[in-house]
Amino acid sequence: MTSLPGPLARELIERDRSVMSPSYTRGYPLVAARGEGCMVEDVDGNVFLDLTAGIAVAATGHAHPQVVQAIQTQSAQLLHMSGTDFYYAPMVELAEKLAARSPFPDQSTGARARVFFTNSGAESVEGALKLARYYTGRSRIIAFLHSFHGRTYGAMSLTGSKAVQRRKFGPLLPGVTHIPFGTHVGLDYLEDILFTTVLPPEEVAAIVVEPIQGEGGYIVPEDGVLERIRQICDRHRILMIADEVQAGMGRTGKLFSIEHWGVMPDIITLAKGIASGLPLGAILSRPELMTWPPGSHATTFGGNPVACAAANATLQLLEAGLIENAHRRGVQLQAGLTQLARRFTRMSNPRGKGLMVAIDLLDSEGNLDPQMRDRIVDKAFYQGLLLLGCGKAGIRFCPPLVIDADQIQVALKILAELLESL
Repeated sequence: MTSLPGPLARELIERDRSVMSPSYTRGYPLVAARGEGCMVEDVDGNVFLDLTAGIAVAATGHAHPQVVQAIQTQSAQLLHMSGTDFYYAPMVELAEKLAARSPFPDQSTGARARVFFTNSGAESVEGALKLARYYTGRSRIIAFLHSFHGRTYGAMSLTGSKAVQRRKFGPLLPGVTHIPFGTHVGLDYLEDILFTTVLPPEEVAAIVVEPIQGEGGYIVPEDGVLERIRQICDRHRILMIADEVQAGMGRTGKLFSIEHWGVMPDIITLAKGIASGLPLGAILSRPELMTWPPGSHATTFGGNPVACAAANATLQLLEAGLIENAHRRGVQLQAGLTQLARRFTRMSNPRGKGLMVAIDLLDSEGNLDPQMRDRIVDKAFYQGLLLLGCGKAGIRFCPPLVIDADQIQVALKILAELLESL
């Protein structure tokens, strides 16, 4: 490993600095050149163990040969024919597979779900908002504090993560109310206070929830919370939208994270891991909801044939063993992190499901310590380990789902050495 960043990396970072938007949030100076599985090589030939997967995107690992082959084959045949105006096989095949695997009830006739393809998670959320308002004829939306749903205006209006993501961008989408996430106290506040004072439930179109909160800290809700949200929605004829953009596509050990609770939402939003790195998202809904007429909602690039081909290959790999591997390696990872938490009082116990796991870093008095978190994430890079933060002082572990037992042990060893040194 050369001194980091190496000469080629430094050169490219300087070129980037002069032309790229300063709004990007680069931490350590990784300049990626190629990847394979869970490993990433930079432009100077340094190799890193990647526990970020490009923010939980490279579900099947970097450049999985089966995904690459699907991309190459499709790109040699048809790069683009907008699916909102024309038909092509990869998009229909992917929609059929997602519909068949959705957590919606079986239909006596027809598919279990209808699907709308998008370019990204934010676009999926935007479309889900439009669909909820269209179907219900209502305008208000309930979201959660510390949630993250995207950067476009509707998705940003739902997001309750960080002030910097909203500052100076207002006015945002009206009619959005935020409540505390993951606790029965938050739902008590919704039912006992908001619904009886300032938020008539008959005006609410949807409650939008991440079954496991992502950017907010990989927070798993209390037992019974998601079930109770479903009950509230049923009681008031409100739609339940599950934002599975980060938690979905096998990351938690199930195809959809909400399946851990056996709760059926009305609409699901997907993106990130769906196509192993190609830009693709999807909205899944119960079939009776997606009744908007032609022209009411469309997209130029959503459901691109090459992206759909990559997603078809991704789904095949997930079901051929990667979802099960996410569960097994997640158990191993949490066990190892629990052992580290016993050794180091500055680290919390782990939380999460499958390969969607996080820890918090603490100060000497047990308070969240974002500076300590940032130091560990930064120093891990210089030890060949790629990590990302989340929440106020969390480190998230969201590696490609192809990660093996030895790679988990290497990551735990590096993390232990960093905690020891700091």
